[in-house]
Amino acid sequence: MPLPVLSGPQYLRHGLKLVLSPGLRLFVLLPLSINLVLFVGLIYFAGHEFSLWVSQLMPVLPTWLGLLNYILWPLFVMLVLLMVFFTFTMVANIIAAPFNGFLSEKVEGVVRGTDVSPPFSWAELAALVPRTFGREMRKLAYYLPRAAGLLVLSLIPGVNIIAAPLWLLFGVWMMAIQYIDYPADNHKMSWDSMLAWLRQKRWASLSFGSVVYVALLIPLVNILMMPAAVAGATLFWVREREASNPPVA
Repeated sequence: MPLPVLSGPQYLRHGLKLVLSPGLRLFVLLPLSINLVLFVGLIYFAGHEFSLWVSQLMPVLPTWLGLLNYILWPLFVMLVLLMVFFTFTMVANIIAAPFNGFLSEKVEGVVRGTDVSPPFSWAELAALVPRTFGREMRKLAYYLPRAAGLLVLSLIPGVNIIAAPLWLLFGVWMMAIQYIDYPADNHKMSWDSMLAWLRQKRWASLSFGSVVYVALLIPLVNILMMPAAVAGATLFWVREREASNPPVA
């Protein structure tokens, strides 16, 4: 019997329950510690530079349009926050990629009730590094030119007003790609095939990506939400694949 398909918030909620379960806590603690150190460092740096970044992006308006500054300022604050968020998420996921790949394997074993992955060992984790690092570089190659285009758009006076909503939409899509790619990569699905599959599941993918995006914007909560997103994405993979390819009766 096919497993019921869940919504984006349900996938993340179930993912959080999974990573808090006794059998999976071990695979969460180390990446959590790494992400916490990285998060504190980035917030400290961004706190010192935040006002300067907003000022540099804000368009210079004539005096008679001064009132417009008060309308535009929140948009550019949001834009800088989105850029800081993306930087943290990108760096954190590159560092944590081997742990996330291993966590995804363990979560899938729990979900399916048949854990065929090898037991945890540092040698096994080290063996994952080249593959997961290569996959993260592929994500970076997908992300950077699109982000660069949005950044250029953000610097064009007048046109840059639409940059924040475009960053938001792109961010939601990237969150789906970032986390659902872990189980896809574990199953040796190619990058192009994974993207094609996500496009077929566009609305389900955006639903999951949007709730992950919102959860990761919440300071400190986002530290725990990263492994929860890996677990939720793995559950998404299992159930959406099951829904797409139901067993023959």
